[in-house]
Amino acid sequence: MPSLRAHHLLQLPCPVPGCLCWFRNQSGLTQHRRSLHPTSEPSLRDIPSPQPPLPSPSRSPSLPRDFSLPPPDFSQPPQLSSPILPGPFHEDPNSTDAEFTDASERYYRTYHSVLNGRPCAADGTFLLHGTPPTPAPLKAPDDWSPYRNRIEFEVAEFAFKKCHMSARNLDFLCDLMAATLARHHDTPPFADHKDLHNVIDATQLGDVPWQCFSAQYSGERPEVVPPWMDDEFEVWFRDPRAMAHNILANPAYKDEIDYVPFREYDTSDDTRRWKDFMSRDWAWQQADTISEIPETHGSSLVPIILGSDKTTVSVGTGNNEYYPLYASIGNVHNNVRRAHRDALVIIGFLAIPKTDKKHAKDDVFRIFRCQLFHSSLSTILSSLKPVMTTYEVVRCGDGHFWRVIYSLGPYIADYEEQLVLSCVVKHWCLKCIAVHTDLDSGGIYCRREHTDFLIDELHADILWDEYGLIGDLVPFTNDFPRADIHELLSFDLLHQLIKGAFKDHLVDWVAKYLKAVHGTKWSEEIMSDIDRRVAAVASFSGLRRFPQGRDFKQWMGDDSKALMKVFLPAIEGHVPQDMVRAFRALLEFCYLVRRNVVTKDTLNQIQDALRRFHQYRKIFDVVVPTFSLPHQHSMTHYSDMIRLFSAPNGLCSSITESKHIKAVKEPWRWSSRHNALGQMLVTNQRLDKLAASQLLSVNENERVVPDIAPQPDADVVEPQPVIDIDDGEIVDERKRAQTVAALAHEVAVPDLRRLIRHFLFSQLNPDDARNPEDIPATSLPRHPGKLRVFNSAAATFYAPSDPSGIGGMRREHIRACPLWRNEYPCNDCIFINTGSDAEGMRGLEVARVICFFSFNHNWEVYPCTLIHWFEKIGDDPDENTGMWMVAPSFHEDSSKNIAVIHIETIFRAAHLIPIYGSEYIPHTLKFYHSLDTFHSFYVNKYADHHAFEIAF
Repeated sequence: MPSLRAHHLLQLPCPVPGCLCWFRNQSGLTQHRRSLHPTSEPSLRDIPSPQPPLPSPSRSPSLPRDFSLPPPDFSQPPQLSSPILPGPFHEDPNSTDAEFTDASERYYRTYHSVLNGRPCAADGTFLLHGTPPTPAPLKAPDDWSPYRNRIEFEVAEFAFKKCHMSARNLDFLCDLMAATLARHHDTPPFADHKDLHNVIDATQLGDVPWQCFSAQYSGERPEVVPPWMDDEFEVWFRDPRAMAHNILANPAYKDEIDYVPFREYDTSDDTRRWKDFMSRDWAWQQADTISEIPETHGSSLVPIILGSDKTTVSVGTGNNEYYPLYASIGNVHNNVRRAHRDALVIIGFLAIPKTDKKHAKDDVFRIFRCQLFHSSLSTILSSLKPVMTTYEVVRCGDGHFWRVIYSLGPYIADYEEQLVLSCVVKHWCLKCIAVHTDLDSGGIYCRREHTDFLIDELHADILWDEYGLIGDLVPFTNDFPRADIHELLSFDLLHQLIKGAFKDHLVDWVAKYLKAVHGTKWSEEIMSDIDRRVAAVASFSGLRRFPQGRDFKQWMGDDSKALMKVFLPAIEGHVPQDMVRAFRALLEFCYLVRRNVVTKDTLNQIQDALRRFHQYRKIFDVVVPTFSLPHQHSMTHYSDMIRLFSAPNGLCSSITESKHIKAVKEPWRWSSRHNALGQMLVTNQRLDKLAASQLLSVNENERVVPDIAPQPDADVVEPQPVIDIDDGEIVDERKRAQTVAALAHEVAVPDLRRLIRHFLFSQLNPDDARNPEDIPATSLPRHPGKLRVFNSAAATFYAPSDPSGIGGMRREHIRACPLWRNEYPCNDCIFINTGSDAEGMRGLEVARVICFFSFNHNWEVYPCTLIHWFEKIGDDPDENTGMWMVAPSFHEDSSKNIAVIHIETIFRAAHLIPIYGSEYIPHTLKFYHSLDTFHSFYVNKYADHHAFEIAF
């Protein structure tokens, strides 16, 4: 009978304030801290890189209504003037008190002087500066109500949120626990799944109930009434005001939130920096307008960011479409909104009117469908209207009460939905009045007053044909003060640039161009080679591979993003130079606007990339009849939009699309599929309650002690070294070499001992300028020969423009494994910090890792890396691709230029793509052969946004 291991309880708590994780041994705790709290313990480097009635929106009381609903219970909004549109601002950085934002005093901010967010008491009375927060109601440390104890809460969270066990499985688990505990005269935390669900439902924290209203067509009816005119359409929603309260009260955001509009400057030249939402000009303009009401002085502006997007949960089981509506607040930082930490919440499921094919294209049906969308939004958001002109007092995550005033902020949507939102005809611009046949000719920005004037004065046909406006529709923003839909439509990096301008335009145009120039047969040969080049790209952390190239049917947003990173070198040599440069200009534009912080210099670079793109895209005119395309035209508005809305990475539709998984797709999979929406609503509500319970049931300054004391004989494992082991099937490190001689044989580097002695000399004599090669062997320090080899290392660095934690830290693995996943060796490339003051690639070197190892010398551990140096080709990046070129470095006798370096000199992993030239690559070439097969490479600055910021 096999021996059974004893179960060891969780006994080591994470010491980071607010973290509730416990671990069985020190190893687990160490890896947890390096992965989730890298700022407190960096592993390699921690260096920042350089049911209510449904009102119909109306322009005038005489507008006919097409909905049979109860009378509206609120008056029409005042017709306020539109906020100032993007343009130059006469700024004086010294006009208000400034404060530095960092210890280095490199950046400073000026805050709005009237809507300046002063803490107050619960009755709204302002507090003196420095007054501590009003104490919250005390709660006993062991009070987990409605749960009896922490164990009960952990079981509920594990079973429902983490695993989402089915009712049958949960009942079976409860039976097993009951049978086990019966001999101890104890009972399981829950009797069955109904008991667990009832306890979760009894939670008051995070409870925002779902409401419903229905709408029906009540306009003129034809003789033969279409079925849709008799249908009632239900809309489910949660109070957005209550959801905003929950976000504001979240203590996890207390250091990642701005209560006051501000402008940030660089002290070196007083130039503006646009980063988070409240640093933009729109927030400042809203504060100026709101501050005209004296009672609002000292309040905080809370912009409501909205987003909606239809999604299909299952194609195989029928047309299961849902129309979720999301909301966030502009006060939280962009990285919080991108990090999927409940700063973006689902507040509604909009109706999707459907009819038979015979009536699907009727104008009356299409107008009804669009107006239902706007009227639904107006109703859902109606609770916000009273507090858009009069403040309310809300307790926030920092413990203080604040007076808050709400405004409708940007709306995140793709182009098709933006057309519905703005009531604009397809192929027209949503932002300016440029003619659709020549969008880039320019035009003034659209304004609500201008649109209303045209609709009042012109016939509907003229509006459609000459101005691209649908006069029968009224935007929902007309029901709210200080809201102009043309202004509030946000950028959309995913659909406008990545899926639109790149994938649907340029990539497709390449295939059309090759076919037009070379004919069908030869163009297919070229495209096949391009696919092989894409497939031959070496693997890289976080980079999606294309084993069959880019020719597959169903493209997702992540596929287009991944193709952007490797497509440019793949087409070079097969297409004209100007075509390559057009791709480069578009890629640089995409990466520049995606930056976490945008400066005046960045805006100049964006405009330069746009100019070059317009110049070089003309090469496609042989296959493209017009360049007047809305997705590409939107690029002309990005600079102004950045000034208005700040960095676009916090307002991209990829954020809402990612939220679909947790808020729509997974709850649908957990449902019985029968009347799934009701089950999805309950699931979302329970998930919110669990999240709120976990967050608010524990004082972040106290560590929670488990109900069962740790066993005194529990094993304690020694801390692991800084170098972590990757997941996957790899060679066991216990089988790796343990001496210098064995490692030299394993990696085929005979003079490894000499290289280690050179390394030791440099480490022990940092001020000695001599080359270790010139030092006599007798003067070099000796090494006994024992060492330990590792298969990977982990680099932690500041990369807020890429997917990262709330603090902007990112962690990646660098591999040096002789057999990765039991298939092939994996030796990654790296950037090495040379200590130079030069910027970009001029201050970095590139090398390929042969192995990671460590050894002891005089009681000190030296973590090292054996590398093969690469040397730069030329003194500047390639003019066509914009990427630096490198090649493996060799000595005069053709031996590899190999060295041992300290692991701390590694900055992060580097991605190299072969310079293919005009030659066709063989069909048998595998991606793991490319670094050994080709002789020169591009340093791929498009591998991720951090690489783009350092490899210039």
